[in-house]
Amino acid sequence: MSAAPHPRYEVVIGLEVHVQLRTESKLFCGCAVRYGEDPNHHACPVCLALPGALPVLNRQAVELALRAALAAHCTVQGRSVFARKNYFYPDLPKGYQISQYEEPLATGGFLDVELDGEGGTQRVRLTRIHMEEDAGKSIHDRAVAGQDGSHVDLNRAGVPLLEIVSEPDLRSPEQAGAYLRALRQLLRYVDVSDADLEKGHFRCDANLSLRPRGASELGIRTELKNLNSFRFVEGALRAEIERQAERLDAGERVVQATLLYDPATERTRVMRVKENADDYRYFPDPDLIPLEIESEALERARAALPELPEARRRRLAEAYELSAYDARQLTESRALADFFEAAARAHGNPKTVANWVLRDVLQALKERSGEIDATALAPEALVGLVRLVEKGKVTASNARPLVAELMQRGGDPQALVRERGLEAVADTGLLEGAVDEVLAAHPEMLERLRAGEEKILNFLMGQVMRRTRGKANPAAVRDILNRRLKD
Repeated sequence: MSAAPHPRYEVVIGLEVHVQLRTESKLFCGCAVRYGEDPNHHACPVCLALPGALPVLNRQAVELALRAALAAHCTVQGRSVFARKNYFYPDLPKGYQISQYEEPLATGGFLDVELDGEGGTQRVRLTRIHMEEDAGKSIHDRAVAGQDGSHVDLNRAGVPLLEIVSEPDLRSPEQAGAYLRALRQLLRYVDVSDADLEKGHFRCDANLSLRPRGASELGIRTELKNLNSFRFVEGALRAEIERQAERLDAGERVVQATLLYDPATERTRVMRVKENADDYRYFPDPDLIPLEIESEALERARAALPELPEARRRRLAEAYELSAYDARQLTESRALADFFEAAARAHGNPKTVANWVLRDVLQALKERSGEIDATALAPEALVGLVRLVEKGKVTASNARPLVAELMQRGGDPQALVRERGLEAVADTGLLEGAVDEVLAAHPEMLERLRAGEEKILNFLMGQVMRRTRGKANPAAVRDILNRRLKD
């Protein structure tokens, strides 16, 4: 549920998202992009801007950037310019960052974001999408080198990024979180980025200001830096709303500044007074010519786009007669949607398959904290398991736990059922004996059932299933109990 609006102030939020592109090499050199390897093993003279080392733009990074811009409905500029953003920081070996400033790759665009708890859809406009290189990483950890002090890892320096800047259209922390989730889903759908928050592939800076309700002029904004989880973004925004409101209520001014968020205390603190763009002394990089996008390249990027999440949700809902909620769940990732459609085609009854995916597959994925394409479960294997249930070869209660096992090991569901000794008991004599034992243990239940207490039937069936270790064919048990009613 969304938090209630602030009683005195309107919240205005704009987000800047930095997304690592899914490339094999860095933006301007051939150094490999690798996560978690030994520090400073993927850096070269170009990364360090040593004399005579010249940058060369990565074609794959440009293609992925175009794909992202088109997916977000942006206008791709025929000409964009790389600039040097000058500032000093230990993890920036050049003393400047190559980015795009006055002439970005793409402008405009929008995302339509579904708002949980609020209902409806909100259109969030985009200001721009531009390309830039990442900085290195400062490590403040004594355990890294066994001694005090900070250390710098330049493996990340030069890794290709997209910066995606939104207009100040968001009005609550919850809306900001919904936008970020929608943006991450879109980028993963079109294979632009893994957008793995834990690995720093998807990072957010948030700009926030307050203004009196009914006012049109924007307030003084502050910027919250380096937020790497949706929970932290929402928490930081709530904390900053509270801090700014307290200052305004006290008659004080909000000072434009860059802030950090401490999740432990749920408070924000000033890191530095905010610089303006002119403090970075932007100028076109003299080593890089302007990037010119030919119409043929743009059309190739457009043709490479897969079906986008919103369009796929609508199609699944219509083609398979699913509810809007179910279609949304099934399209949460491209891999899951592909899995569902492949299984639905193989089975022939999309609603049956949807029930198994939404209930059992998603539960198993939640326990694994992974994507369906990272498991060993094939669509055909799920369909095979469902058919075993439909044919009475295994009960649904015994089949459902096997979904997680098939994810882990793959293979033939029928062989797994035999291996686990889970074949359904359909022998009429065995089942009649189990029913008679249950009725003998609960003699009063049969009379209550005859008297019209229908829920007693479920109790008796449960007792039979317990005696047969969940192997009894439910339909056969129900038939036997109904015959006993007439005896």
